[in-house]
Amino acid sequence: MSIQKLTQDVVNQISAGEVVERPAHLVKELVENSIDAASTLIHVEVAAGGRFMRVQDDGSGISKDELELALTRHATSKISRTDDLWALNTFGFRGEALASAAAVSHLNLISRNHDSNSAFQIHSRFGQFSEITSAHRNKGTEIQIESLFENVPARLKFLKSDAAEFSQIKNVIKAMALANPQIEFKLINGGKLELYFARQEKHIDRISEVLENPKMFENESRRESYVTKAFYSSPQDVSKTSKNIWIFAQGRWIQDRGLQAAVMEAHRSLLMHGEYPICAVFLNCDPQNIDVNIHPTKSAVKFQDANLAFRSVQAGLRDGLEQAPWIVKTYATGVRDNFSSGFTEEKIDNYFFQSEALTQTVQKKKFFDISTLNQIHPQQTFTTTTTPPPFQSQTYWSQFDVIGQVNQTYIVCQKDDKMILVDQHAAHERVAFEKLMKRWKQSHARNDFDAKMDVQDFLFPLAIDLSAEKIEALMTVQFEMKNIGIDFEMMGPQVIGVKSSPTFIKDSVYPFVLEKMSQELLDHGGSHRLEKIIGDIFATMACHSVVRAGQSLSTDEMKQLLIEMDQFPLSSFCPHGRPVSVEFGFHEIEKKFGRIN
Repeated sequence: MSIQKLTQDVVNQISAGEVVERPAHLVKELVENSIDAASTLIHVEVAAGGRFMRVQDDGSGISKDELELALTRHATSKISRTDDLWALNTFGFRGEALASAAAVSHLNLISRNHDSNSAFQIHSRFGQFSEITSAHRNKGTEIQIESLFENVPARLKFLKSDAAEFSQIKNVIKAMALANPQIEFKLINGGKLELYFARQEKHIDRISEVLENPKMFENESRRESYVTKAFYSSPQDVSKTSKNIWIFAQGRWIQDRGLQAAVMEAHRSLLMHGEYPICAVFLNCDPQNIDVNIHPTKSAVKFQDANLAFRSVQAGLRDGLEQAPWIVKTYATGVRDNFSSGFTEEKIDNYFFQSEALTQTVQKKKFFDISTLNQIHPQQTFTTTTTPPPFQSQTYWSQFDVIGQVNQTYIVCQKDDKMILVDQHAAHERVAFEKLMKRWKQSHARNDFDAKMDVQDFLFPLAIDLSAEKIEALMTVQFEMKNIGIDFEMMGPQVIGVKSSPTFIKDSVYPFVLEKMSQELLDHGGSHRLEKIIGDIFATMACHSVVRAGQSLSTDEMKQLLIEMDQFPLSSFCPHGRPVSVEFGFHEIEKKFGRIN
């Protein structure tokens, strides 16, 4: 076939397919236009999986002489020159959404400009415009779309079921509602009200409503030119999928694996495997530092400094998590006197670094089932929090009255009207982990990490095949890894050899560990990924080297461990995210014994 210029009809359909891949993308574009028009209410009605939709708002509206122009490709009121692309403060700017919709549907546009006493309408049938006529409506705009994609059978064929397409639309409305608490949102599907969010004065109230979690917390932080505002749930309120991690850049809902990794990194050691947080994170920066024009549907952005964006999200969330009310708990009662005991910090360190003294085990008996007991934290009923102060050691754990030890595994405590069981292994694991991380961070700049861990030198290096690119990435952290006992060197263009290793790490895991480590460094780079890698290693060290279940402890040792736990902000969880304690009230105990009804 000879080269020929495409007809305008074909060009319009190709362009429409780039911007409007599915009904949800069109709903997003239309709602964003309503937000740009300073609307205070946006109502969306859909049917047939979005092949029919109607979007109404009370925004500034479109004047009569601009109605046809609004349906014309590359016509926009948002920008006028190239430089405007780097100073955007609106969602729309390409002038493509309405033109794309008009090309692949029957579209009816009714609008009344805020300066006009009359409304006007225009109709498009697959890109063919009607005359502009008078209409009736209050201030704002109404766009109705029918027969979506009927003139593009290939696109129509690839739509999923009505339920699946509506699920995507629902997510779009939730995202818009999360980012815009000042706007009322309503979503109707097939005549049934599916979502309704009234205007909210406080952003956190809208977040709690949309995410269906009344116990949300917030924190705002700044890192150079990046500002992170994070809303997050308690680590007890988790999701089994990542769908409740919502990330926004400049108010836009985006899909960004790097920032999602930053969210997960902030929750490291707070969640168990397979658990995901419930949160909404808003990252804002100078418009010059972000490109929002890299994807047809604007679902992805590009940061000038991706590492700084990652660190901003990770640190902003982590700062809040370390100060949240479920972690920092201070009772109104007075602080108990410090215990005088033989279980000193030096002895705790000895327990940690001399792991062979802690390998004694006994056959455990299960005296009673604690699976039905509530974790200690959900009894709190917080709804909001403000930006927290820097962490200071608290007096929570050390206020417990230590009753004794059960099954040589759990420390039995009493506080007020409840009994608390503390998992001695999980508690000591957190203390040891935090001490190692603190020591590493303090000495990292001095390059003199001195953890007294057992290291084995291999008679012959463990040869591991990796790509040259991954080996190059690993060599950038060679010195830091040697400082924690993992010494490796290049043995060939695509072979790396491990010469020594901490004794607690099995030889067989190194192919996986180094593969994962190198990929992390390639994907994200920077010291923040190194800290994650080091943290994972230290978590393993702590798990294998501290007081175990089946280890008998004296009363003084148990008391001193509780005192140690007060020195760290995340002591409610072991480094792998398991809870350190459970509690149950005496009221519940009396009910089980039939003493009360």
